[in-house]
Amino acid sequence: MPRVRHKSLDCSPGCAVEGTLSLIDGKWKGVILYHLFEGTLRFNELRKRLPNVTQRMLTNQLRELEAQDLIVRTVYPVVPPKVEYCLSPRGQSLEPVIMALKAWGDANLDLTKPVETEGAAAA
Repeated sequence: MPRVRHKSLDCSPGCAVEGTLSLIDGKWKGVILYHLFEGTLRFNELRKRLPNVTQRMLTNQLRELEAQDLIVRTVYPVVPPKVEYCLSPRGQSLEPVIMALKAWGDANLDLTKPVETEGAAAA
């Protein structure tokens, strides 16, 4: 049975960690934020940088990041529609966190070989 996440983050000292992770959980949110540290990007520019993400998933992740006030979506009234995404001040404050995750991954993950899954290791 999956563990229930706390709605209130005053339950224990670790709940702040859980709350922070809940903002950037999901396969693509951290990567989207990482690319937006370079500056404002349009939707298709993000798609090119994330070739394995589907259009629907990217849209959903961007909407969630916007709802969490981590990114700002700007729509320009032109035809065809022009939409840009940039980090909000709250999103910019996550840069040290995301960069620490990147540094840890660079030091500890061998990204040149395939990652073993739990089921494959047991077989």
